Amino acid sequence: MPYNILMYSHDTYGLGHIRRSMAIAGQLCRDGANIIILTGSPIVGRFPFPERVDFVRIPGMIKKTNREYLPLSIKIDPTQALEIRKNIILATARTFQPDLFIVDKEPLGLKKEVLPTLEWLRSSLPGCRSVLGLRDIMDEAAEVRRDWTHKGIYDCLDTLYDEIWVYGNQEMYDPVREYKVPPATAEKMVFTGYIPRRTPGPEAAAKVRRDYGVAEGEPFIVVTTGGGGDGCEVMHAFLRMIETCDDLPAFKSLLVTGPFMPKDKRGQLARRARAHRIPTQPFCPHLEEVLAAADLVISMGGYNTMCELLSQQKPSIIIPRETPRKEQLLRAEAFARRGLIEFIPWAALTPEALLHAVRAMLGDLARYRRAMRDFPLTGLDTMRRRLREFQK
Repeated sequence: MPYNILMYSHDTYGLGHIRRSMAIAGQLCRDGANIIILTGSPIVGRFPFPERVDFVRIPGMIKKTNREYLPLSIKIDPTQALEIRKNIILATARTFQPDLFIVDKEPLGLKKEVLPTLEWLRSSLPGCRSVLGLRDIMDEAAEVRRDWTHKGIYDCLDTLYDEIWVYGNQEMYDPVREYKVPPATAEKMVFTGYIPRRTPGPEAAAKVRRDYGVAEGEPFIVVTTGGGGDGCEVMHAFLRMIETCDDLPAFKSLLVTGPFMPKDKRGQLARRARAHRIPTQPFCPHLEEVLAAADLVISMGGYNTMCELLSQQKPSIIIPRETPRKEQLLRAEAFARRGLIEFIPWAALTPEALLHAVRAMLGDLARYRRAMRDFPLTGLDTMRRRLREFQK
């Protein structure tokens, strides 16, 4: 009998959750599993899927505030959209009969939409293991503890999940200590390490450099902000540096704005960039090839972007968002302490500060590459070992 894995990807905005889920699925399917990803990502169909991996699209939702979500496309009441999502998730589980259910980030799903499925699996399919996958850092410790207490998450982690996979290194950030995880739940936690990403060969990187007219030996800077929904200020600061600063070092650059950046802002950035012969792209399905071609990356430092940069050992300037969560800032601080990246706090982001960082890093790229080369990326290997244990 085939081994069936059902994955729930908490997609309300951005690219991070679906990219992480696809990276995991692409490895776990190598052990002969069939995998279905439940996702609300509106662009999931633009990604290439490996054999034995497919997806079920649930209606997309978008965050309006920390506690309010609205339908992304269809104009119906949010409670209706959530009910549709909840029913699709449960119906898929009942029909697919998974041996393993992996829930991404939100222990109960958006607005508790995964709770009925977790309860049904416990009562009607007890042979199915339920695993919660958490990125390395969720938010400020006090905020996570408050949120988990309010939502009853601590009890759910104890009663509804067999294991908790933390996609990070405990010595970099310890959620057991920071989030005050009870001992019984802490025993279920497996620190997988960070999740490596595909690293294209030199031919793919060389082709990207040719496509963008980068001469041999010329530095190539890629500015990317993931989905791009809140990345306009980073792009703006980079263009302001180009427009206003003297003594710029010689380099070529590319802006990958992200598919969720508002069209009017994307258009304004593209017009400004064209004046300096800087190309822009809203979306790159093979972003790893663009990153492989870069000498320096400027980004906001989401979990998935950081994993891609570590995988390709790309020197990076990180400008982490600080609202509505401090997750990116905490990660940037942890990585900077290890000498893996440089970061500029949001309040300190000026064209002059960015130029100073760009000039300093272009002059010492090898140091950052060495630090990244020595950083272990064990996430997928650990997960495959756990899967083989489950299949015994």
